[in-house]
Amino acid sequence: MLSFPLFRPSPDPNPVPAKIAHDHPDAELMIMKALSDHLQLCKSDAPITVVCIGTDRSTGDCLGPLVGTRLARYNSNEYITLGTLHQPVHAMNLQDTLHELKHNYPASFTIAIDACLGQSSSVGHIQIQAGPVHPGAGVNKQLPPVGDMHITGIVNIGGFMEYFVLQNTRLHLVMSMADKIAECLHTALTQPRLS
Repeated sequence: MLSFPLFRPSPDPNPVPAKIAHDHPDAELMIMKALSDHLQLCKSDAPITVVCIGTDRSTGDCLGPLVGTRLARYNSNEYITLGTLHQPVHAMNLQDTLHELKHNYPASFTIAIDACLGQSSSVGHIQIQAGPVHPGAGVNKQLPPVGDMHITGIVNIGGFMEYFVLQNTRLHLVMSMADKIAECLHTALTQPRLS
């Protein structure tokens, strides 16, 4: 388990987006700082739901389900996890999942996790931003936006033959990124929340 100091709330209600190389020597500290800043958007008493988007049928697109599986293993009462390798949240059931989430947890602060494609220099970076993620955008799918904030992992190069690229993404990279995201997010979500 990672141990980090509590960060003070950011005075800016619009936290700065972060883009961090997963293998940077200080990646954990940088991810924790960005998560802490973005979690200030959440009211201290709001339940938190982590929606991990993707499928286990594609190496590049399994980042979300891998993160969800790791978070589910913590069995924490501090947050709800949707989307695992066993029960993925993907294009076919995303709409139903969001409807169920809105019905069961209407006041929930939602954190979306998804894989994405980007420039070659950005592969292996983890991005943390306020606002929703737009799943499927990299492969020209029209899916509903998800999240009050989101975390994306750039798993491969975009711009050409996206489905093929996702299928031929290195599993080691995806698993390494998933481990880092899950551990840092769990630590951030289980720290005492500051109001």
